[in-house]
Amino acid sequence: MVETASPAAENDVRNVKLLRNPRRMSPLTFRILMVNLIALGFLAGGILYIDQYQTTMVQSRISSMIKDAEVMAGALGEAATVTNEETELRLEPARQIMVRIVGVTNTRTRLFGLDGRRLLDSRDLEIGQSVVIDELPLNEGWSAFWDGVSNRISQLLDNLHRRDDLEQYHEVKGEVADHYPEVVSALEGQIGYRMRHLSDQAEVITVAVPVQRFRRVLGALMLSADTRDIIESVQQTRLTFLKFFGVVLLVTLLLSFFLARTIVRPILRLARSADRISAGTHTGADIPDYSGRNDEVGDLSRSLKDMTLTLARQIDAVANFAADVSHELKNPLTSLRSAVETFSYAKDDAAKEKLLGIIAHDVERLDRLITDIANVSRLDAEMSRSQMKPVNLSHLLTTIIDLYDSSQSDQIPDLHLEVASPKGGDKTDRAYEVSGLEGQLGQVFRNLIDNAISFSKPDGHIWVRLSHQRNMVQLVVEDEGRGIPEDKLEDIFERFYSERPKAEAFGRHSGLGLSICKQIVEAHGGAIIAENRRKVKGARFIVQLRPWAQGNGASERGS
Repeated sequence: MVETASPAAENDVRNVKLLRNPRRMSPLTFRILMVNLIALGFLAGGILYIDQYQTTMVQSRISSMIKDAEVMAGALGEAATVTNEETELRLEPARQIMVRIVGVTNTRTRLFGLDGRRLLDSRDLEIGQSVVIDELPLNEGWSAFWDGVSNRISQLLDNLHRRDDLEQYHEVKGEVADHYPEVVSALEGQIGYRMRHLSDQAEVITVAVPVQRFRRVLGALMLSADTRDIIESVQQTRLTFLKFFGVVLLVTLLLSFFLARTIVRPILRLARSADRISAGTHTGADIPDYSGRNDEVGDLSRSLKDMTLTLARQIDAVANFAADVSHELKNPLTSLRSAVETFSYAKDDAAKEKLLGIIAHDVERLDRLITDIANVSRLDAEMSRSQMKPVNLSHLLTTIIDLYDSSQSDQIPDLHLEVASPKGGDKTDRAYEVSGLEGQLGQVFRNLIDNAISFSKPDGHIWVRLSHQRNMVQLVVEDEGRGIPEDKLEDIFERFYSERPKAEAFGRHSGLGLSICKQIVEAHGGAIIAENRRKVKGARFIVQLRPWAQGNGASERGS
């Protein structure tokens, strides 16, 4: 059987999709890739240094050839002439010298006379000639692939750095000095060199130096060599560099996608879960759990989960509070409606007077309930917006007790404030400073004192004790009332719960006082406990709060 999604579910999914535009690629993944590739780009720029390396090698070759040519020219000037007055070189001694030297240098050497004719060429002397067999490269496999890539990149770089102003080198039959400007310069007594292109992208270097004897020019010696060995060395270096660059690029891409998977993907999953929660299709329990990760993603997962669960509890608390408010409002409304309906049937003034009293009492009860409910609702907003500050409980309690004594001393039990000496004999005003909101804490203390007054006799006693207990500031309010039923020590802090004296008129209290106290104390990171006094009758309420030095950071987070 094929199941079909309900229209409501389809609307939820559509709403979730509208919360975030779909992307082909995560921007964070793209940034990770770009940062890594930019760093890799500096490595790729090293290939330009290889071209500089080629230029350096060519210059070194030119310098070496000039030195070799000067040595050979000096030998020819001395050995190929007999007297200082000779103006021509003797060919046989010159041939012997060229055979010996070219056999060592393996560089093509040509000798030109003063008239510009070519006298000798090392190629015609059959010096060191041999047959060289080179194996053809394979046209398949990774080696052929890398060779092809290297050759193409080398050709591209050669085209970028190639000197286009170089002339093409040509072998001329019956060549003379005029075919080579550097030879003409050598016959004039100047050392010269030229670089020319060959047909296979290589270059040929020609160096010409004058052959002299006692500063008399007798001819010109020209050495020529191609740069194929340099190009081959550079290409091998490029191939090695490209292989290394390819490996580094592959590792960089893999690491980038690994980072994207371990960072971007969890964040995206958390964001999508938050979107589904916003759309109302999931709860906080459906958030992916990365709490096991000891990094920022784990912190984000834990914080998001805690925030969602806290929000869910707040929503549940609001729903329960609304249900409790509805239930509490129905009682006086039901009584009020019954009194109004019965009023028309009353026959004498006494009955009408009684009904009017009930109506007035219910209206007063409704007003009290609405006022207390408004105070509770406003309390949450005030606690969330306010900033925790140091509050001196000793000064605050002294002020509250003085207000009670000055305004109600003849109507309430005697109030006794006892402040214990701080630890270490500290007499400073900051000994009893706590982190909190002075107005809300004052409301807690007034509620506890009012509660003790309502259960005590006018001629009784109420004790308010302030002390330090286990690194906490502790406030204790004790009365001489009938105490609290043992099974109700926790229930009395619930909303709208009321355990009042029998002599007190019904509906005089809304049952929110102690609930408000608990809400304020817990928002300050403290605790409130209710218990009965031992050996004597009476109730005891204990409030523990963090000192300012300890509660500062936590309270700021809680605020």
